[in-house]
Amino acid sequence: MTDAAGGSGTAAAGDIGVQPYWELTFDADGDPDAGQRDRLVAGVARQRVTDLLVFAHGWNNDRSMARRLYGRFFAPFPGMAGAGVRLGYTGVIWPAMRFTDEPIPDFDPVAAGQSAATGDAGVTGAAGVAGATGAAGPPVLDDASLRALTRVFPGRELTLRRLQELLAERPAARSAFDEFARLGRELVTVRENSPAHRLAEDMGTGTPAMLTDDPMAVCEIFTAALEKCGHQELFGDGLKRLWNGAKEFLRQTAYYAMKRRAGVVGQLGLGPALGRLVEGAPGTRIHLVGHSFGARLVSYGLRGMPPGVTGVKSVTLLQGAFSHYAFAARLPHDPDRGGALQGVQRRVDGPVVSCYSRHDSALSMLYPLASRLSGDSASFQGLFDRWGAVGHDGIQAVDGARRLKLGAAVPGEGCVSIDASSVVRDGPPPAGAHSDVCHGELAHVVLTAGRVVTK
Repeated sequence: MTDAAGGSGTAAAGDIGVQPYWELTFDADGDPDAGQRDRLVAGVARQRVTDLLVFAHGWNNDRSMARRLYGRFFAPFPGMAGAGVRLGYTGVIWPAMRFTDEPIPDFDPVAAGQSAATGDAGVTGAAGVAGATGAAGPPVLDDASLRALTRVFPGRELTLRRLQELLAERPAARSAFDEFARLGRELVTVRENSPAHRLAEDMGTGTPAMLTDDPMAVCEIFTAALEKCGHQELFGDGLKRLWNGAKEFLRQTAYYAMKRRAGVVGQLGLGPALGRLVEGAPGTRIHLVGHSFGARLVSYGLRGMPPGVTGVKSVTLLQGAFSHYAFAARLPHDPDRGGALQGVQRRVDGPVVSCYSRHDSALSMLYPLASRLSGDSASFQGLFDRWGAVGHDGIQAVDGARRLKLGAAVPGEGCVSIDASSVVRDGPPPAGAHSDVCHGELAHVVLTAGRVVTK
């Protein structure tokens, strides 16, 4: 089948409402769909695209959901582009699961609930509706999320079913929490010297405390964090209340696996694909955009580009779910080490822009807790300073980095952090502001960062 771009993209290119549009799909190891990649390169050259926007989603589980996000975000772009600009659009599709009690990014909660009831966009059953509307309920692992987890952790269905049983039963016994944590930790264990392990870290080596600390203490901390974030009224009391934190622990272990996968897909998949694109369509200006773990993916894509490749003219990170010290040459708490992405900003012929929001409770509280290394204090005090995410307070500890308000002129180079709290502020629980990224103001940031529009 041919797409709206004359056969250069995918069969469903018309789905997102902008043209020409191509998709670039990667598997969990970062291997691309070679046919899609080659059609993208040929199509961009044939259609004389001057500026190609490449967007990587966060923890969406479904291709159609990613397309909807891309369609909404890209919708204002054609009307904003400057004279003589020929825009092209690419949606990166990578295997990142989603718990069905999380809302679809930037979807109206009522619409999401209706979609869940009809099976649209991969959300099915009462659990999807409850999650979309924020209604309180017991911390269960529904069957749809179980199926998604089996795709993330192939061959571990028996382990996942036991985790589902424990959440359904919620025993008031320490031994049950010990078993739950042991099984959850086994899911994400990799060899210490494997590339996958290294691609999970943004500040050097180390294992998150949730994978090493006392299980009940970890569940207590996550339960307290959920209460502090105000996602919803938590279920149960006494030890049974801590199963809310246990469910969050399982969610965060899956996120840890996806965080690692985002690095793998970015460095081993997107980076080389960008090299092919620059070689096959010389002169096309590439603008990378990533949301959440997709921001991590495109950033690691810079590290994975072949030596000498130039052509990426801007990078825009929307609510990035990775360390705010990732680009630092020296870590404030350990000056002998730098962030995992130190210096990669110099591979961009323009700015690396982080749009952040103080309203993003998923990044301000739950991400730092999941990222904290073993041996540190488990208290909330000082937690964010060391383990904070770039989507909550921007790029940190990089010499010459600029901090701007939304709407200010974007510099032509270097690291830039833009406070988008005025627009990135609303969204249904539990993701809240983290998913609130489809705004014309943010589209304008992407285009001004890339000098596609100057006003």
